[in-house]
Amino acid sequence: MTSLTADDGVRLDYTEHGDPAGRPVVLLAGFKASAASWLYQVPTLAAAGHRVLTVDLRGHGLAERPATGVDMARRGQDLANVLDALDLRAAVLVGGSMGGNTVWSYLSQHGEDRVSAVAIVDQTPKMLNSADWPHGFYGYDDANRDTHFAEGIPDTGHGTPLARRGMRLVRLLTAMKGGGDRTLTPGELTLLHDHAAADWRPAIAATTVPVLFVAGAESEFWPSTHAAASAALTPRGSSAVIRKDGHAANIEQPTAFNRGLLEWVGRV
Repeated sequence: MTSLTADDGVRLDYTEHGDPAGRPVVLLAGFKASAASWLYQVPTLAAAGHRVLTVDLRGHGLAERPATGVDMARRGQDLANVLDALDLRAAVLVGGSMGGNTVWSYLSQHGEDRVSAVAIVDQTPKMLNSADWPHGFYGYDDANRDTHFAEGIPDTGHGTPLARRGMRLVRLLTAMKGGGDRTLTPGELTLLHDHAAADWRPAIAATTVPVLFVAGAESEFWPSTHAAASAALTPRGSSAVIRKDGHAANIEQPTAFNRGLLEWVGRV
């Protein structure tokens, strides 16, 4: 890990792999996950000639963990600090789960000057279900919008049970270092609610670079229809659904995910 300092003094971390002169691919993990969650993607992307960076924003991995003050706007600013500090140009931003919506936070604040393409891994841009967006978090709507995530991430009853995932579960536990700490601090609960309440569809509609939306067919959190619906919001959007795959789509089915990502990056 290499460290850099955000504009408010907080330490962020990143790892770098592959060809320093290659096209930058920046990998952003989801809520509470570390940069190590991309371990199945880094060798493949590096072997294809890319400059691969895995990033731990504040609260992730070995990066600094402020008790308060972390919301989606701050996560977008952290990403800006990383791209600026490393002077990355024409970067491909790949965000998994909350890492995906962190990309929209960044683009809404800073624009596309440093970005050539975006890939979102199993993350709906609007978690609150509504008449015009039935692709949100299962069971989350106006009736419980202020309480649904008050104590953590609710069990939805969807997706393949962990005990029946076989090698998918083995890969998941390996990438997540045994599953990680599921306890949430007050600051993390505040971030989770901010994440859940946001609507990033306007940011997607304003995007001009190519965007790939990937969904796990058996996601625990939302229907896979979010990928095609999101792609329809932007003129250069495309989507893919990976069979027999859960929310951690890049981890549970890395072969299919890597193949699709590399093919897409090669075209954009």
